[in-house]
Amino acid sequence: MAILWTKNLEVGVTLIDEQHKKWFEKADQLFEAGKNGKSKEYIIQMFDFLDDYTKTHFKDEEKYMQSINYPKLNEQKQMHQDFIKRLAELRKEYETSGANITVIIGANQFILDWLTKHISNEDKKIGEYARKLK
Repeated sequence: MAILWTKNLEVGVTLIDEQHKKWFEKADQLFEAGKNGKSKEYIIQMFDFLDDYTKTHFKDEEKYMQSINYPKLNEQKQMHQDFIKRLAELRKEYETSGANITVIIGANQFILDWLTKHISNEDKKIGEYARKLK
């Protein structure tokens, strides 16, 4: 189950699209690390990266939405907070499970599902809204 960025996930806002691509790349690396039996420390580093990068991306995305007066900013913020909370839960579950590959697979499935659904159903609306302003 590779976690791959596809062109149909483009929002049309360069910064957001570039960050989404990086996110997919790192999520895929996390999955591959688990699948290939990498050390628990490496996987924890990947979780750290995803956690930090997610917060940075959401902050940048929310700043952009605010700059264009995006009407669904508060809903997006709530979805972002929920994702950050779930990511922290998955990390804790991994740490307490004794580095269980099943947890990594579940984490990656959640990340992949959330990213593709959120980008397709929510973030694309940001790009559509921004294009209407031009």
